[in-house]
Amino acid sequence: RAGEAGARASFAAYLDRLGRGVAHVVNILDPDVVVIGGGLSRVPELIGGLPAATAPHVFSDRFDTPIRESLHGDASGVRGAAWLWDAE
Repeated sequence: RAGEAGARASFAAYLDRLGRGVAHVVNILDPDVVVIGGGLSRVPELIGGLPAATAPHVFSDRFDTPIRESLHGDASGVRGAAWLWDAE
């Protein structure tokens, strides 16, 4: 965010690769929504830039699938583990 060139290049490469990965999921499963969880779901530049990084790689002339951050963000895994603890 401070504009350091190496960090910006790393983020751009990560965003491109994640966009390609999301495009594979969209191409195969055609989901109604893509939910990004974990700590990176709290990075607004990631959520905001992911649709544009995904669109060129989908097998369609348009990409309308919404990409959202997880409701519980980086705590989603912990919440799921807590639910499993009580399941038995």
